[in-house]
Amino acid sequence: MTVTLDPAVKELLARSAPSEVPTGPLTAPELRAAFAASWRRPETVEEVASVTDHVLPSGVRVRVYLPDAAAPVPAFVWIHGGGWTIGSIDENEVASRAVCNAAKVAVVAVDYRLAPENPYPAAPADCYSVVEWLAAGGAGEAVDAGRIATGGESAGGNLSTVVSMMSRDRNGPPLAAQVLICPVYGHPDDGFRSYVDYAEGYGMTAGAMRFFFEQYVSDPAQLNDPYLLPLRADDLTGLPPALVLTAEYDVLRDEGEEFARRLTDAGTQVEMTRYSGQIHGFYGLYTDLPASPRSHKHVASFLTRVFDRRV
Repeated sequence: MTVTLDPAVKELLARSAPSEVPTGPLTAPELRAAFAASWRRPETVEEVASVTDHVLPSGVRVRVYLPDAAAPVPAFVWIHGGGWTIGSIDENEVASRAVCNAAKVAVVAVDYRLAPENPYPAAPADCYSVVEWLAAGGAGEAVDAGRIATGGESAGGNLSTVVSMMSRDRNGPPLAAQVLICPVYGHPDDGFRSYVDYAEGYGMTAGAMRFFFEQYVSDPAQLNDPYLLPLRADDLTGLPPALVLTAEYDVLRDEGEEFARRLTDAGTQVEMTRYSGQIHGFYGLYTDLPASPRSHKHVASFLTRVFDRRV
């Protein structure tokens, strides 16, 4: 059943037309700079026990948020969104800190390489290297190297699942779960109805997604690669339990929900929730929306159950 936009979302759209990505004269680096300049860190954020930046042997930078805990805590690898082209670990400060405290996990935010300077497969390679680093004990004694989950929003949700597939296929580190928020799993031409219904006027646009694909994909043949688009995968068995959160007014809604169904059919435990009245970015970017802290608690509850082996 369709409901109306959340009043807070209506106000946000009227005030700022968020994430309306210009696809005309701006280059990706210019767009990236404009996006970074438009983001402001909230005046107050939750305190956590520590926040440290690390550069991995692979060259990838990560930011590790640790909660106040006596024993080693599980790791939650967080992969930011931005169409593989814009964004950084900075924009998800609120969500990262909230989940760190509520779930008592080390949130490991990944600053992966961006397209078009570094097109596919640079981003998944970077994210997978973080999982390997954690499994090898790279984050130190405060982090349990044997308990790792992945998660991300939008392109980050895509990369979270891709990392899960890579770990499965390479006999890599076992992953406890994947948290998939408004994820990208298909292409704008795949025929999903949400690409028609919410093409413009709700923040993330169909045109913006086409622009992002143009940056990320250097060869059209790559669109058939399941490590780029997991909906192309013939085999989705053996993947970790998943939490899938979609937004009602989002071009990516239908592909996220279709992927949740396919995961379920493949035998994966899936918890799927559509956030009514919400738009793309409600979780990590637009944290002043009332639904945002609710979604952080949702993710924290899922991770707590996963690591307590109750999922």
